[in-house]
Amino acid sequence: MPFRRIRERRRRERIAHDLYSAIIDHSRRPVFYMKAAVPDSLDGRFDLIVLHAFLVMRRLNQVSAERAEAAHALSQALFDLMFDDMDQNLRELGVGDMSVGKKVKQMARAFYGRVAAYDLGLGGDDAALKQALARNLYGTLDTMVGSAVLAAMAAYLRRQVQGLADQDEAAMMEGRVVFAGAEEFDAF
Repeated sequence: MPFRRIRERRRRERIAHDLYSAIIDHSRRPVFYMKAAVPDSLDGRFDLIVLHAFLVMRRLNQVSAERAEAAHALSQALFDLMFDDMDQNLRELGVGDMSVGKKVKQMARAFYGRVAAYDLGLGGDDAALKQALARNLYGTLDTMVGSAVLAAMAAYLRRQVQGLADQDEAAMMEGRVVFAGAEEFDAF
């Protein structure tokens, strides 16, 4: 029995790693920084990772009832992996051991705040979603991002939600996730 739990945990961690790798790979696409006006900075990269992790975790929360418990555990494993990675990255950037814990807690609070704002925005009209994006994804910019960019990012988010909803939940539960392209930014 204990060995089975260890195997299940290791399997869940491997699947979470596969999901996280897809999130990181997609979040690093140059289109976000070159055309979508996301700042190419630690904050901008953090916010893109949070945005895509939110989308995957949101989809995991929508799986069928028979997979709900496993999906919840997978979502938690993904969250844990993401913040372990943030911790490691902070240490590699030279943040002192005494400060890392506090910074990771700040990042976790930022994550939860963004999740709430994006969830609320996706449940409402585009104005609420654009406001959440302006405040979070583009909040560190010195100047306000244009309305066309905000509209494109809101459309991108809604298309990702639909694309993830259309994906086979069994495949996602196995760590296979595919994000749609970012065609909304082709005009920029």
